[in-house]
Amino acid sequence: MSVGGMIGADPDQLSNLGATLSRQRDSVEAIVTTVTQSLSGTMWVGPARQSFENEWTTSFRTVLSKLSEAFDLAGRDCVVRADELRRVMGLR
Repeated sequence: MSVGGMIGADPDQLSNLGATLSRQRDSVEAIVTTVTQSLSGTMWVGPARQSFENEWTTSFRTVLSKLSEAFDLAGRDCVVRADELRRVMGLR
């Protein structure tokens, strides 16, 4: 946040943002699980399935995995920064 030329953050809000970002990992992983289970439980044979399954396995899941990791890392970073702000500000 930049207010009047200052740079900083509210530690509590930053911690909350970190927790929110970290929780998104669960949401992304739920998508992967749901699609994978649905695909394996669907009677579907042919080149369209093969094409989708190949894309799902080699592309989509990889991108979702990276997104999940990014949310988790960003969330943890926010929490660490909030803790450091509290320490510097003498709030803990």
